Amino acid sequence: MKRKFILVPFPFTDLTVSKLRPALVLFEGKRDVVVAFVSSKMPDGVLHQCIKIPESHEEFGFTGLKVASIVRLDKVATVVKDLIVGELGEAGPKLRKEVNKKIAEVYRI
Repeated sequence: MKRKFILVPFPFTDLTVSKLRPALVLFEGKRDVVVAFVSSKMPDGVLHQCIKIPESHEEFGFTGLKVASIVRLDKVATVVKDLIVGELGEAGPKLRKEVNKKIAEVYRI
């Protein structure tokens, strides 16, 4: 399941409610997955913690996403696998390389 784009109820940061949305699986455990929020809303300015996936990206078709999107590595959540509604597609090799590089940049401590 790692590398897959899935549909999952993603919690708002205040944990009061969640919304069904796409997410990228970053890690798969026995019962849970760690996912990064995926949005079609482009934030104002350039966010160094985001990965843009334009429709022109050579691997866009593999993702199963319907429109240009961004992966928000600053918005991650751990969710139980039972909450996964479905799979959309997956990150191809080039996109995975971009994600891994960005994770190293964003989470370097």
